[in-house]
Formats: sequence, C-alpha cells, structure tokens
Amino acid sequence: MRLFYDANIKKSDSTFTLTEEESKHVVRVLRMKEGDRIALLNGKGDSFTCEIIDAHPKRCDLKIREHSHKEKPKYDIHIAISPTKQLDRMEWFVEKATEIGATEITLISCKNQERSKVKVDRLLKKAISAMKQSHRAYLPIINELDGFNNFVKNHSKGLIAHCYENPKEKFEASFRKTNCPILIGPEGDFTQEEIAFALQNGYKTITLGENRLRTETAGVYVCVRSKLLLE
Repeated sequence: MRLFYDANIKKSDSTFTLTEEESKHVVRVLRMKEGDRIALLNGKGDSFTCEIIDAHPKRCDLKIREHSHKEKPKYDIHIAISPTKQLDRMEWFVEKATEIGATEITLISCKNQERSKVKVDRLLKKAISAMKQSHRAYLPIINELDGFNNFVKNHSKGLIAHCYENPKEKFEASFRKTNCPILIGPEGDFTQEEIAFALQNGYKTITLGENRLRTETAGVYVCVRSKLLLE
C-alpha cells in the first residue's frame, strides 16, 4: 500500500482531503482512482488506511477506513550538530538519523563552522521521506539554527564530542535516555572555549573511538550507539 504523509490529519477525522501536491502525485503520477487505498501518516504516532472517494488531481478526497496509534517512545535521541559546508552531507545525516530513530535534531552555530545558513525545509523533506521509508510513526523535530551558547544554556547536562586530548568518558557510561542532547561539532571542531562553556553547564566530554570522524558520520554514529543502548 502506498504511504503518504500529512501532519494535519487527526484521529477524529472520518474524511480527509490531500494537499494539491499530494493529490497530483496520487492521481496524475500514480494514476490511482476511486476505490483504491493508501496509507497516511501524520508523524505524531497515527497511521490511517484511507480509501479514495474523489480522485481529483487538486483535492483528492479520502474516506478513513482504519486508524491505529503507536505510543511515543519513552526516550530522547537529541543530536545538536553544526551544519557542514556541503548541504548534501547534512541531508544525508538527517535521512539516516531519522531511519535509525533520532527524536530531535538541532542545528547549532559554532565558531569554526563553514556554513551559516541552512534551509530547514529541505532537511524536513528528507526526514519525512526517511520516516515513510522506515515506517516510523513519529517524525523527528528539526530545529532551526541556534547559537552554541544559547543552546547549551537552554539544554544543560548533555554530552559533547571533540577531538582534543582532554580526558573523555565512554559514551555508554555517560548517556541518559532522556534530556541528554549530544553535541557534534563542525569540520574544524569545537573551540576550547566552547568546550569549557559546555562543561560549565553540566556537559560531559565523550570519546567516539580512536578514528577521527566527519561531522555527519559522528552524528550517525551517536544515533546508532544511543539506539543500541536503549534497546
């Protein structure tokens, strides 16, 4: 069954009208017609089996036949990451992090970063596509670019990974299943001042192993490690 996404559909709905973009895809591209069924997710735990009752290419109307709800996970995997110079690498990270199970992704502005602007809409589209592909019930939160200090002050007591020789703890010894954002730095790494500021706000420095990882690889790595610890 074809799978679609719309954040506006609710469990109380008995009928629903797809957006013009999705309607065109269903009717013109997939050539679906009245009586055909599709699955629809809202990214908030709800899944719907719907029957097409009006195959209009601009406003495809659906009748909701079945509804199921999946409870929200009782954990957080929150990755705060500095955007890479090449946007496609950040899109790749968001896609893989979504498939693995990240619950929230925040872009953070650091002194050594090489990109100062990011179109979050593009990243959100990648997350939606990955959510559908992996059949996740919940869409991760994708936050706009936030300043490093501001993020750390508002999200204290997390973890920070870096490449300096400072003493570091093992990931599994420091990770907590809730309220534990993980900071991943830019390609030029965090500055010593940024690390010191994080430590002053309750963060712990962690090691990601002996190999030096790219920013997006480090982000995926901590997602995988977090999910393994949670399972």
